[in-house]
Amino acid sequence: MPNSAWGIDLGNRALKAIKLTREGEKLRVEDFEVIEHEQILSISGDNKQSILQTALANFVQRHRTKGIPVGVAVSGQQSFARFIKLPPVEEKKIPEIVKFEAIQQIPFPLDDVEWSYQLFREKDSPDVEVGILAIKKDLVNRHISYFTKLGLNVQCVQMHPLAVYNAMYHDGRTTQTTMFMDSGAENTDLIITDGQIVWLRTLPIGGNNFTETLAKSFKLSFVKAEELKRTAATSKYAKQIFQAMRQVFADLVAETQRSIGFYASVHRDARITKIVAQGSTLQLPGLQKYLQQNLQLPVEKLDSFKALPPADAKLAAAYSENLISLAGAYGLALQTMEEAKITASLLPEHIRREKLWLDKTKWFAAAAATFVLGTALMGARYFVENSNYTAAKSVRESNKAAIIQANGLKANWNSQIQAQKVQTDREQIQAIKRIEDYRELWPGRGAQGALGARQGILDAILERIPSGGDLKQLEKIKRPERRQIVIRSILSEYRNDLRDVITAINGGQDLAAFISPETGAALSGRPADSVGSGPAVGGAVISRAARGATEAELNRRWAAGAQNVPQPQPQVQAQVVPPRGYVITVYGSTPNSSGESFINEALREIEKLNSDTQLAAGYRFSVLKAKCVGSGKAGSAGIDGVRASDVGVGAPVRGRGDWRAELTHRPTQPPAGEAGVEAVDATRDRVFPTETTENDTVFKAIIVVMLDPKPAAKTAVAGR
Repeated sequence: MPNSAWGIDLGNRALKAIKLTREGEKLRVEDFEVIEHEQILSISGDNKQSILQTALANFVQRHRTKGIPVGVAVSGQQSFARFIKLPPVEEKKIPEIVKFEAIQQIPFPLDDVEWSYQLFREKDSPDVEVGILAIKKDLVNRHISYFTKLGLNVQCVQMHPLAVYNAMYHDGRTTQTTMFMDSGAENTDLIITDGQIVWLRTLPIGGNNFTETLAKSFKLSFVKAEELKRTAATSKYAKQIFQAMRQVFADLVAETQRSIGFYASVHRDARITKIVAQGSTLQLPGLQKYLQQNLQLPVEKLDSFKALPPADAKLAAAYSENLISLAGAYGLALQTMEEAKITASLLPEHIRREKLWLDKTKWFAAAAATFVLGTALMGARYFVENSNYTAAKSVRESNKAAIIQANGLKANWNSQIQAQKVQTDREQIQAIKRIEDYRELWPGRGAQGALGARQGILDAILERIPSGGDLKQLEKIKRPERRQIVIRSILSEYRNDLRDVITAINGGQDLAAFISPETGAALSGRPADSVGSGPAVGGAVISRAARGATEAELNRRWAAGAQNVPQPQPQVQAQVVPPRGYVITVYGSTPNSSGESFINEALREIEKLNSDTQLAAGYRFSVLKAKCVGSGKAGSAGIDGVRASDVGVGAPVRGRGDWRAELTHRPTQPPAGEAGVEAVDATRDRVFPTETTENDTVFKAIIVVMLDPKPAAKTAVAGR
């Protein structure tokens, strides 16, 4: 970021320049210059190039410019600017879209112009507006050549009206919608902005129009008419002079009104609050008052910049007198110092490449110096470290002896005596490692589960119980034909010894004696208050979240609780380890007319999880038996006094595996004595209110699960 820069506005009537310098966090106008041309360029004919070169040569002679970055202006009439809204696109596609718009908007082939663009985004708005800037290559190259021939370091080329915008934005004059009117010799630039959005128009009316009108009215030469215009305020013919210029005043007001009307039609919510007049033409006596009366807007003249004035008092006085015409030069210096809102530049590509190369040259030199210095340091480091290595010979010998001793101890550790000595430690390590055993046994939720476990007991059971599928599709099926089983609860009891259960299974005895009461242990056989129990419907058990446990807390509890699951004892020659596992009780109902037959069909699917199947799949559990041990119609007393309404017939069907999803158990009747609560019909289906549950079948079933399954041929009851 440069510490100083020149902004040079080479206009039709004069050269105007400002040099800015950094002073801490502030900027100061260190120097400035206004050099009027010997002749106005518009009437100079073939002498135009010579006049420009003379003005620049005088400027270079008077001021220090060598090596200082320079920003230069091009006329708004000679250049091109369009401001358009972009369609919503990804950020990376914006350059491609802008190039497409440039091809459409710029009235010349892109190869014939220097062009650039600037993005405008309002805060908290998805809309993106782009300003596309362009100028013909021959025009900008000829203009820059005036500067480069004199050794000026041109680093920025900007349209004059956008240089004025940069100056006003930097100085905080764009917080409200404002029109900046910059009137020069040939043109008047109108810049309307609210800070973010910019609208430009260049009017072909300037100081020369007033001069030509006076020359025609009083039959004077252009030079004498120009002098008459400048002294109009003190002339005894002031009234006649202003009367002669009245038509140009009216034309300027009419074109300005037309521009304001067009802007208002495009930006309906915007209201211009004031006009800031700048440029030497707007110093004409009476013009400010005339504009204010006819445009019905406050008109104020530009009288200061945010940058500190020159430190020299004499220079500061001259600067203050000319400030009204210096906004363009001020904005150019700001952009060159990287302090401007609009950063797009029309600097030709070949100059940009040269600038980039010069910037990189500094880094090449630094890299070369770093390489040389690094090589020297490496040589010095080698010398120092070699000396240290030689001096540390005794330390190396001591270390070598320690390594030999350590290897000997390691050999002894592996001997039989040492192995027996550490047997207790190994057993403790193995016991700690076994803490994670069986943690996936109940809460396993497939390969995608948070525990990274395989399918657990709960998922294996629920996956084989038909839930009926989508409720909308289910409603279309007649209730007695629905293949749906609704689960109220799943309870379990852990047993260290399943031999009596297996004996009952093999003997065809009634398994109801082994059933878990509804107030019994919760899932996994742990105490109910550590895991939670309650209703389960549609293949999903009531959530532990209902008991105040988050998912992360659940995982922590399961991992921590794994140490409470009894582990198989080490096999010894005379010891027989009995089979162990869970006796699981399922309470539920089905609307299917087949009743218990339909329930047994699902239970037979569960029984397919036998030891051979589970061993082949690598699971640590198998199902020995799945049997319905009681059923009845919901309209009767049901089983154990449980009716269909209590079982939860018609409650929302949850997806399989979503057993942690939170369910709310609503009582079918209001609490006794609670006033103002309307009674609920206990026979009504909770999901399909037009249906009754009286003909549903309620049931309870028992499922026997064995841990660590063995091949079928070896599943005989040990010790019987």
